[in-house]
Amino acid sequence: MKAISYARYGGPEVLELTEMPEPRVGPDAVLVKVRAAAVNPVDWKCREGYLDQILAPVFPVVPGWDVSGVVVRPGAAVPEFAAGDEVIGYVREDFLSRGTFAEYVAAPVRALARKPRNLSFEEAAGLPLAGLTAYQVLHRVLRVKRGETVLVHAAAGGVGSIAVQLAAHLGARVLGTASERNHDFVRSLGGEPVAYGDGLAERLRGTAPAGVDAVFDSVGGDALKASATALASEGRLASIADPTVVEYGGSYWFVRPDPQDLGHLSELAEQGVVSVHVSEAFPLERAADAHRLNQEGRTRGKIVVTVDGQAVDEGAEGRATAGRPAVRRP
Repeated sequence: MKAISYARYGGPEVLELTEMPEPRVGPDAVLVKVRAAAVNPVDWKCREGYLDQILAPVFPVVPGWDVSGVVVRPGAAVPEFAAGDEVIGYVREDFLSRGTFAEYVAAPVRALARKPRNLSFEEAAGLPLAGLTAYQVLHRVLRVKRGETVLVHAAAGGVGSIAVQLAAHLGARVLGTASERNHDFVRSLGGEPVAYGDGLAERLRGTAPAGVDAVFDSVGGDALKASATALASEGRLASIADPTVVEYGGSYWFVRPDPQDLGHLSELAEQGVVSVHVSEAFPLERAADAHRLNQEGRTRGKIVVTVDGQAVDEGAEGRATAGRPAVRRP
């Protein structure tokens, strides 16, 4: 099979299009024909060796944890899926080696859920990691309730854009930090945009004089510090970017695969509660360009990589993108 891999840590230039053996399928896994794989910041952080202390590499490493595709063959102990089923997955293992930037991936059944029928394969690929992160932080850590005020940082990004939609669905008032060019996008998701930069704490206090009840941080640093000063007396603080959140009495969260959570996200997508904005889609052989763009940190929504060129079901794409901006394919 064709796959993107890297044989050493480094910049995007270490990514190569290679030929690799089709993965073996264990009893608790399924072989998935990859249609699209999303790019996440953790992908380039792994590629550059930043997570070496917690995820040992087995070179050559195929990057990518997000996937949407079609089941080719289920393992012997997998009655949940059959050949031809369309699935999404957050395919993370405890080491770096067998990722989703390939024509096929052997995905543990614990990492999979059925693909939302109304999303294209490109959009669906952007749901697992970002969606699970947003869902788990809002439900398990912050425990957001109706009527509360929630602050979501980087509200136009992959995780933030889904978090805004989920928090609004829970009945919260949602404030979202974003650059000026993304303010209308944040409004379209159900949030109230707040500008980044100096004076953030003062703007937050002016927008929510009684303080915010919950903060979802994906930026860290000064944004986290400003957020802590804007909390209500019983406010909760969670970060996925900065472990020093615990010094402010908050919680640090690292997303984990969960088929029940992912299945619920798929249902919410089919109900129209959650949408995934794909800003750009690259063919597999241009995965390095996708990594470069993601590493710039200014993406609205998600960047995805598609396999076999036309990797999107046209019917699903037409249904899912009606009335939305077209995906730009470089």
